[in-house]
Amino acid sequence: MLIVITVVLAVLLALAAVTARASVRVVRQIERGVVFRLGRVQEKPRPPGLTTLVPFVDRMKCVNVQVVTMPIPAQEGITRDNVTVRVDAVVYFRVIDPIRAVVEVQDYQAAVSQVAQTSLRSIIGKSELDDLLSDRERLNSGLELMLDSPATGWGIEIDRVEIKDVALPDSMKRSMSRQAEAERERRSRIITADGELQASEKLTQAAAMMSTAPAALQLRLLQTFVEVAAEKNSTLVLPFPVELLRFLEAATPRQQEQVESSMPAQPIPIKDKSTTASRLSGP
Repeated sequence: MLIVITVVLAVLLALAAVTARASVRVVRQIERGVVFRLGRVQEKPRPPGLTTLVPFVDRMKCVNVQVVTMPIPAQEGITRDNVTVRVDAVVYFRVIDPIRAVVEVQDYQAAVSQVAQTSLRSIIGKSELDDLLSDRERLNSGLELMLDSPATGWGIEIDRVEIKDVALPDSMKRSMSRQAEAERERRSRIITADGELQASEKLTQAAAMMSTAPAALQLRLLQTFVEVAAEKNSTLVLPFPVELLRFLEAATPRQQEQVESSMPAQPIPIKDKSTTASRLSGP
């Protein structure tokens, strides 16, 4: 009899342990518990901590509410300006309504992944190549709006979407490099021409000022002597300015006139006509 009582007590204790294990569950801080009672979902999810369930009646599914980082596989498409590209991105989202995330969609992560791939291909077809390369902030915002529309009905909040990389064909890379090189060459030529124009304007102004005072040209020549002599060169080659020759040429006639005007006038001797005639006729 004692043995029978012991066996019954042991069975009861085992059943109590199994029941306690089935009725007591722990929900972690990063999770929320969605309870199904006889197949019907309860209105409020279970908060973190220790929670009790009705044994063999309730079933609980824990949903992670952390931010999920999901890479979007690279999608190949043709842009609006007919360029083939491969674009990959990453989407950040989290569950804000665990009940809807479990009830409304079978696998919310797979659903978000498929919608993200479709939206990325749509963005590629609507954008130009320059926008994909330089205006990614606007494209990220548009892609986020396209994802947020269906995700809201699933109890999911899209945190942000970012385009990671844009892969171009090799031929397009070479074309872009040639275009960039030509653009840099054009800018360098414009800058050089602009500098020459400004230099010519300054030289014209300097020449106009020196033409009023020819001595200024001589002073500039002497300054050039000083600058070249500072280099300690053994050979000195200096150009002779044409303006200085013109200045000397203009000054030379005036000096000759001054010399001739300063000399006294001399009388011209007049010989006897008879004497000259007798010398011509002979003895």
